[in-house]
Amino acid sequence: MFFYLSKVFWFIASPGNLFLIALVAASTLLWTRWRNAARTAITFLALAGIAVAVIPVGIWVSWHLENRFPVMDTLPANIDGIVVAGGIVNQFLSHDRGQPVIGGSIERITAAADLAKRYPSAQVIFSGGSGDLFRQDLKEADYVAPIFEQLGVSSDRIIFESKSRNTVENAKISLEIAKPQPGQTWVLVTSAFHMPRAIGTFRKAGWNIQAYPTDFGSYSRFEWSFRFSLVGGLGSLSGALHECLGLLFYWATGKSDTLFPEPEKT
Repeated sequence: MFFYLSKVFWFIASPGNLFLIALVAASTLLWTRWRNAARTAITFLALAGIAVAVIPVGIWVSWHLENRFPVMDTLPANIDGIVVAGGIVNQFLSHDRGQPVIGGSIERITAAADLAKRYPSAQVIFSGGSGDLFRQDLKEADYVAPIFEQLGVSSDRIIFESKSRNTVENAKISLEIAKPQPGQTWVLVTSAFHMPRAIGTFRKAGWNIQAYPTDFGSYSRFEWSFRFSLVGGLGSLSGALHECLGLLFYWATGKSDTLFPEPEKT
């Protein structure tokens, strides 16, 4: 139920969809006796659009998310297992085109492949089913093996977990597969902006996995620069808002251990 509710809620709460819904509503009011209210709403939408195009709120929030867990500069002496979060390959286009169609998070796989070669005895789990509300017939994990093979990692080493539909299920199902033992070192490879929610979810599931963030989209030091792009502003705001709402609702529903997970203090 959580999966379905989250998808419906985000469809409504997405900034781009909200903007369009508000614009359609305001335009409709122009043809009624509430024309003054419509003009006010359209003016507000225009000002909001300018603000989104100029003020890098989404970039600033993403920067905080990406810097929550530092890059693992010093690797452990031994890694027993690697979990790779899905969200990389478009299984629907891959099925249609007959070859893997990769999205913008390919560094999750390249980083995991590099770790797998550095630690040849480590178990590798790729966790990714389908996050599409209406398309559960094709699973991402079923289209990833050729990419690992091209990167020099045999698919025989990898467990392709294809049932998970979101981060909660990534954690739960991967834990059931891995059965990590006390003293073992497992690392989670996912995009840096997604790492706080992912780590909080894995910890709540009972797995104190180590963070291996990758796929960065911001500099280590935030720098504001002037820009004017409604499309870019809406895109960055949408991504940041999606992750922040995920953090909030995962914590509120008991699926994450804290509101904004952070590295363990040593």
